[in-house]
Amino acid sequence: MQLISSPISPFVRKVRTLIEEAGKTDAVQELVVATTALDTDPQAKAANPLGKIPALIRADGPTLYDSRVITRYLSDIWSLDLYPQSRLYETLTLEATADGIMESCVLVVYESRLRPEELRFKPWTDAQLAKALNGLAAIENRWMSHLNGPLDMAQLAVCIAIDYLEFRLPEVAWRADCPTLSAWHNAFKERPSLVATRPA
Repeated sequence: MQLISSPISPFVRKVRTLIEEAGKTDAVQELVVATTALDTDPQAKAANPLGKIPALIRADGPTLYDSRVITRYLSDIWSLDLYPQSRLYETLTLEATADGIMESCVLVVYESRLRPEELRFKPWTDAQLAKALNGLAAIENRWMSHLNGPLDMAQLAVCIAIDYLEFRLPEVAWRADCPTLSAWHNAFKERPSLVATRPA
């Protein structure tokens, strides 16, 4: 299998972290590309008509894309049980919350990096940051028991979402309003699979 990849993308990092958790780094070849919302890499476009990463190229079937599709597929074929049936919909919902936080942060980054300064729209970035902070508050208030339970993909996704927020938008203050989540993140981010995939 081949993974269309970028070391900075939090969505790619979800897949790379799962591969590390599985101890299967030899089973997936990474094809690192430089791609943006305005300039799609040809390999990314060939693998995914939307031009988004990650995409997983398989020898025995069509290419898979969207990080949640890929992580669920790899969890299944490698019997990792990162989507446990007993709490499947809770895991999927919390993972979707983490992905939504990532998406909002990526949009804020795009606004500052890709749009000319005179065309930037602060109410847009403020609204996206509010969504990310609302997501973190919801995790703090509703999901801590899940985060403290047996390992699943939602936990990895939440940690990766927070890591991306702090990597790209370090000025955003969230920890004081989410002290329990903050303490959980400080401990969980040292998991070896997350250390191995952390962007420099």
